[in-house]
Amino acid sequence: MNSKLNSPVSTLRLWLSLAGWIALSFSAAAMGALFMPGEWYASLKKPSWNPPGWIFGPVWTALYTMMAVAAWLVWRRGGFAAQRKPLMFFLVQLALNAAWTPLFFGLHWPGVAFVEILLLWLAIGATLFAFRSVSGAAACGVRVAVSAGMQAASLSCALSFDGGSASSVGAGNAAGSGGVSVTVAGRGWA
Repeated sequence: MNSKLNSPVSTLRLWLSLAGWIALSFSAAAMGALFMPGEWYASLKKPSWNPPGWIFGPVWTALYTMMAVAAWLVWRRGGFAAQRKPLMFFLVQLALNAAWTPLFFGLHWPGVAFVEILLLWLAIGATLFAFRSVSGAAACGVRVAVSAGMQAASLSCALSFDGGSASSVGAGNAAGSGGVSVTVAGRGWA
């Protein structure tokens, strides 16, 4: 057994690095607190199978925690020096995850948010494949996010095609909304 790996400093460094990945992940999740759904989202016609609003907080808390742990597991295998590509994919998908909320809830640009979510799916896929080559457990954490995203994408599709009129998606807002209502990866919405 390598005593250097079990030293108090090494153990503290591992816990602090995990805390750092969690803080980074939740900085993206914090966008949900800055851009709340509000009346605009409440006015959208939602499908009958739309999950209740209270479920999003616990689910997305668990998902962001799993994504942070997945990134930490990859980081532990040599840090950024050895895992630059997988961790960069992770950071890109995290940034895209953070960008969706202000596009959709803040600016009421569902068309732009829909295009952004497609880019997010590509980034999550790249992260999954890159993590899988480093850590099966890390890839599993990303797979859970993909599963939740599939449900969110289904809801997004339903709102895009059945979500009401252009007035219910904020007609008169910036160009690009196109009267399309898209809801993906919502955080704390009702």
